[in-house]
Amino acid sequence: MSPSIFLPLMRELSSTYQAFEVYSSAHVRSLALTPAQFDIVATLGNTAGMSPKELGEKTLITKGTLTGVVDRLADKKLVRRAASPSDGRCQIIQLTSQGEKLFARIFPAHMTHMERAFAKFSPKELAGMTANLRRLKEAFTEAHRSRN
Repeated sequence: MSPSIFLPLMRELSSTYQAFEVYSSAHVRSLALTPAQFDIVATLGNTAGMSPKELGEKTLITKGTLTGVVDRLADKKLVRRAASPSDGRCQIIQLTSQGEKLFARIFPAHMTHMERAFAKFSPKELAGMTANLRRLKEAFTEAHRSRN
């Protein structure tokens, strides 16, 4: 397959991600959080906590950055590290009560902010985009596995 066939899609995907980040990040920063801090608070919300490995897999944060972001959230008393109830050698990162209050305030506000962009699309259009993006992600995952 010629790159000229999928190059426009790659450009559109990249510029779409950049536009998403600009729109989302501007609101997150207005909440006095960095995008990485918001990602961790949002991911830990309504959970009993996660191991650092699990948190890294569920967020958009690289392993090298995760520790520093968690440290800064701990300094703000929004998260805590606790011993895992199932494995004493592991830690669980959890929201503190202050972190839970923050989550309850900012997550719905951010979803309302994001809804403004998605409101232009019908439920059928959103489902179609979701399905196509899932297929694209699976193609990248499969291609990666076949190279290793």
